[in-house]
Amino acid sequence: MNRHLRLSWPLLLIALLAGCDAPAPRLQAGDPAPGFALATPQGNVMRLGDLGGQVVAVRFWADWCAYCESEMKALEPVYRQLHPQGLEILAINVAQDRDTVLRFTKRLDFSYPALLDNESEVARRYGVIGLPMTVFVDRRGRVRGKILGESDPGTFEAMTRALLDEEATGPKEGP
Repeated sequence: MNRHLRLSWPLLLIALLAGCDAPAPRLQAGDPAPGFALATPQGNVMRLGDLGGQVVAVRFWADWCAYCESEMKALEPVYRQLHPQGLEILAINVAQDRDTVLRFTKRLDFSYPALLDNESEVARRYGVIGLPMTVFVDRRGRVRGKILGESDPGTFEAMTRALLDEEATGPKEGP
């Protein structure tokens, strides 16, 4: 990809996510997470609604994103450690084709699912304004937090553990 085209991707993403006239939704802590059904590059469909009872980190990314690659590698050990306790990471690629996603995921070799949001529909519903962005969804399907920009493994793990631990203590009141 030439340098000019690579630099224009962020501007194109903002235009795609913004839509024509609709303001970006503002998900707040406590709001129900918008449902979706997206395909993996291999053609399997995953639905957020099928993950009830799990803590889900919905991550939005693209291969041109300067921080997405390092973050995805850094989160892999956290995922492997916490997945058996109920963590699922859904890595939603925004507006890129299947072959691009396959090349990227094969090179990084992470074990959590990558999903295709070809038309940026899910990204718009989640109010994505930049990449990477992570939205944390609790076991009841409610939005509980967001990270806009790169997340370090320590912060990601702390946010995830707090939600995983709620099973024993019950959810905190309020957003």
